[in-house]
Amino acid sequence: MDQPAAASLPFLKMHGLGNDFVVIDARTGGVAIDPARARVIADRHTGVGCDQLIVIEPALSSLADAFMRIRNPDGSEAEACGNATRCVASLLMGERDADHAVVETVAGLLDAQRLGDGRIAVDMGPARLDWREIPLAEACDTLHVPIALGPVSDAVATSMGNPHATFFVPNLAAVAIADIGPVLERHPIFPERANIGFAQLLAPGRLRLRMWERGAGITLACGSGACAALVAASRRGLVERKAEIVLDGGTLEIEWLRDGHVLMTGPVATAFRGKLDPSLLAA
Repeated sequence: MDQPAAASLPFLKMHGLGNDFVVIDARTGGVAIDPARARVIADRHTGVGCDQLIVIEPALSSLADAFMRIRNPDGSEAEACGNATRCVASLLMGERDADHAVVETVAGLLDAQRLGDGRIAVDMGPARLDWREIPLAEACDTLHVPIALGPVSDAVATSMGNPHATFFVPNLAAVAIADIGPVLERHPIFPERANIGFAQLLAPGRLRLRMWERGAGITLACGSGACAALVAASRRGLVERKAEIVLDGGTLEIEWLRDGHVLMTGPVATAFRGKLDPSLLAA
């Protein structure tokens, strides 16, 4: 281990539409959260339990308020998480009594604003559409990725700083996501694995989306997945550049701006505060 475990470590349990996080503030030091410790803390039976473990670190860029590190329940590191970005941005705004924050991630700097209704809007950066940027293992039209399994085929690949594949289906209830999600996540065409979205058009400007997240499994909501789904649907001509994305945990408003950036708007919530028992930090 990098350093001995502290006696205890404060944390926040937060969520965005049920996509839940253990948030640890490490800006003033404390225990190092490596993959092994992340797996222990994220375990829903023997740890705190979460879809992702979020560590707030000192910013590397002078333009950012803090750096957000994201670990999946399997210990792997994720480049982006839209719902967690809203949660961390809300905390940073609260510290400064401000309505704006810049969150630094592995994927870049993300600008966030608090709206009058309390929701947080985050500029998730540009949607990347080239096969090299996703990345895919071979040259491919990202609007029609030739992979299929069971009832799904013909995916749209998008990078929101992390890789996504979105499948459009006529009946979402008929898709056994728990069975095909993990297989598609590890399809050879995705050298870094991928988040897999399954989307159904409900009405003009309204999509239903369920997600199999890379390293996490089925989650109640996925912000970057909602962004990828909107971009994919717009490219396919199914919706305009702005739509409501209905996830298991609630609805996000997504807009693909003319400059290529994707704006995500939604709520955040804090469930409780706690301290990690020393046994969880000794992994």
